[in-house]
Amino acid sequence: MNDSPDIAVEVVGLSKAYGSVVAVKSIDLAIESGQYFVLLGPSGGGKTTLLRLIGGFIRPGAGTILLHGCDVTGLPPNRRPTTMVFQGYALFPHMNVEKNVGYGLRLRKLAKDEIRENVHRMLGLVGLEGYEARMPHELSGGQQQRVQLARSLVLDADILLLDEPLAALDAKLRKDMCIELKRIQEQIGITFIHVTHNQEEAMTIADRIAIIAAGELVEEGTARDVYERPVNRFTADFIGENNIFDGAVAAQSEKEVVIDLGYGQIAVPPSPAAPADGSAVAVSIRSERLQLLERNAPLGDGMQALPGTYLKQVYVGLTTSHLVALPDGQEIIVRELSQSGDGVDLHAGREVIVAWDQADARLLEF
Repeated sequence: MNDSPDIAVEVVGLSKAYGSVVAVKSIDLAIESGQYFVLLGPSGGGKTTLLRLIGGFIRPGAGTILLHGCDVTGLPPNRRPTTMVFQGYALFPHMNVEKNVGYGLRLRKLAKDEIRENVHRMLGLVGLEGYEARMPHELSGGQQQRVQLARSLVLDADILLLDEPLAALDAKLRKDMCIELKRIQEQIGITFIHVTHNQEEAMTIADRIAIIAAGELVEEGTARDVYERPVNRFTADFIGENNIFDGAVAAQSEKEVVIDLGYGQIAVPPSPAAPADGSAVAVSIRSERLQLLERNAPLGDGMQALPGTYLKQVYVGLTTSHLVALPDGQEIIVRELSQSGDGVDLHAGREVIVAWDQADARLLEF
C-alpha cells in the first residue's frame, strides 16, 4: 500500500526571464492535493509569475511543470486541470450574476438545465443564493469577488489559482473573505494556490506557505513554521515583528551556541547548520517573546537579557509595542498585550533590561 501523498503540482527547475530581468529562478516546489497553499512575498518577487506559469498563461524559459504527475509544460491553460481567480473582479458588466457564473459552462455547450443547476449550487456554496438576477454594479466588492470565485469553481477544475484575490477589499472584508475562502476550500476539497503579499491573509488561510522573493523560493513550511521557527534571515525579517541581532560565534556546545554581540554575549539553541567559531551569524527573537524588566530584576533559569534604554511606546489597541535602544544603538521592539495596572515605570531614557527565554531565540541562515 502506497501512503505517499498525491502531489497536485510539482515544478522542477522552473525559470522565467524577461530580457535581462529574471522573474523566477530555478524553483523546485511540490504541492499536495487538497492543500490550501500560499505563495507569500514582497511585490515584484515572482509570486504571480510562478502562478501564471503553473496555469499556462506564460511559458517558462526552463524547467518542468507537472500536474498530478502529467507534464503540462507546453500545454495552454484550457488543457490544464486549473482555473484562475484574478486580482480584479473581471465580471462582465452587461451580464447578471447567473450569466456571469455560467459563462464558462455555456462555452462548453452544456444544457441550459445543467448550467442552471450548477450555477445555483455554486452560488449557494459562496453564500450568494438568490442573487442570480443582480447585476455586477449592484454588488459590493466582496460579493463581486464571490461571483468570480463561483465562476471559477463551477468549471470543476481540481486546482484553483488565486492571484491576489482580496487585494481590492478593505481590511475588515478581507478578514471575512479569508475565513470564507478557507471554508469553501475545505468543503470542496480541491487544491487552492493563493498569491498574496499580506502576511495576516496568508497565516489565516494557509496549510503551507512558500516565501518567494527576488524570484527564488526562500523557505517553505506551515504558517507556524515560518512564523515561529524561520530558518532564513529574509523570512525572519519579512514575517511579523522579529528582532534580529548580528554577532559572531564565540563558543558552542551540544546544548547552546554563545554569540558575541560586541557589547555582550547571549546563548541560543544550536542550529543544524553548525556555524564555525568566529563566523558571522544572525539571531532572531520575536517581539512578543521579549519582556521588559527593571534594570536590577532577577532572571529565571534559561533566561537571557540585554541592557537597553527605553525610547517610547506605540499603542494599537490589543497590543502595545515598546521601542528600546540597545548599547550599540540598535532599536528593537518589545510587544505585549495592552493592559492597565502596575508594571515597569516606562518613560523615555529609563534604563531597562530586555529579557527572553533562551529557547525562543533562533540562529538564522544568511
